[in-house]
Amino acid sequence: MSVPPSTSSQRNVVFVDGIRTPFGKAGPKGMYADTRADDLVVKAIRELLRKNPNLPPERIDEVAIAATTQTGDQGLTIGRTSALLAGLPRSVPGFAIDRMCAGAMTSVTTTGSGIGFGQYDVVIAGGVEHMGRHPMGEGVDPNPRFLADKLVDPSALVMGNTAENLHDRFPSITKDRTDAYAVASQNKYDAAKKAGFIADTLVPVATKSATGWGLATEDEPPRPGTTVDDLAKLKTPFRPAGRVTAGNAAGLNDGATAAILAGEDTAHELGLNIGMRMVGFSFAGVDPAVMGIGPVPATEKLLGRTGLSIDDIGLFEINEAFAIQVLAFLEHYGIADDDPRVNQWGGAIACGHPLASSGVRLMTQLSRQFAQQPDVRYGLTTMCIGLGMGGTVIWENPNHADYSGAKA
Repeated sequence: MSVPPSTSSQRNVVFVDGIRTPFGKAGPKGMYADTRADDLVVKAIRELLRKNPNLPPERIDEVAIAATTQTGDQGLTIGRTSALLAGLPRSVPGFAIDRMCAGAMTSVTTTGSGIGFGQYDVVIAGGVEHMGRHPMGEGVDPNPRFLADKLVDPSALVMGNTAENLHDRFPSITKDRTDAYAVASQNKYDAAKKAGFIADTLVPVATKSATGWGLATEDEPPRPGTTVDDLAKLKTPFRPAGRVTAGNAAGLNDGATAAILAGEDTAHELGLNIGMRMVGFSFAGVDPAVMGIGPVPATEKLLGRTGLSIDDIGLFEINEAFAIQVLAFLEHYGIADDDPRVNQWGGAIACGHPLASSGVRLMTQLSRQFAQQPDVRYGLTTMCIGLGMGGTVIWENPNHADYSGAKA
């Protein structure tokens, strides 16, 4: 009589550590104009291993790297190629993921699911986007039925237009409010940078250009000192007399992120840091013409699954693709525009949003904020996603007195 296979029980999934490259401005004048996308990922992976010497590279079970435009130096199954380029053992497999802006978030939730089911012990998850080399939508060929059969509104294929559509749905969120929010994001980022919080999340990157070698040590996009009056003068490129500008939206950026996740038991076994525990995650679809509302149904679904309420969340890391998208989320939950729990270190309007990489930036910052604030038990990372989706992950702070995971 054959013995039935053993079943896998659920395990706690923990975020060990995260890192990112400084984010650059996309285009020929950006600091990464002559730097390959895969080299940005490799730099992040190597820095993770340097910072976590207790992790034997051969114990890594998977490398999942996301990119929205999977071609050129972002193609060729970038999770596998970046693992090889980073010097990981050839026994370490890898794969690529695409969920547009939530690529790195999906890298985390997908490999985290494998940990939770007991099939992985340790993984590396992250994302990259070199929007200077690969503009969003490069080489795509949307099926003509999307428009011919009126499956989506034509505006759904231009993210700035979807942000203007969201303004239409929330008339109380004026341009003045979005500009004020954008200025606050710049100010909070600048304060966090001066306090040394941002530098702690970055790995310096050697850059090459026509004028020689350089070293990228800080984000290129921030505009410290921006005022509401400055933003009021900007053009509204997506609609005449519109509300979305380059000042109240994230720019076009280049950059990469990477994180280590592990089973909590494995983290204890190897002596790895536990930055936070994954409580749950959710993705939801919405009308692509108002993709910015996606974080609301994704969060509603996840709160329902976990039994938590929005009042249980002590820290929010919300990706700032557009200020209107963040404010629509806050307005839905009755949270003030300037609530101190929200994006304490500023957000993508200041530091940039290299599409598929951003989810791990949110998580890296949240884990460090947890370490600073042991009185906060739960935090949330959430983002809108192109083509009409939203994604949310809730995390628990291991430094809280009531932490439900295993103590070291």
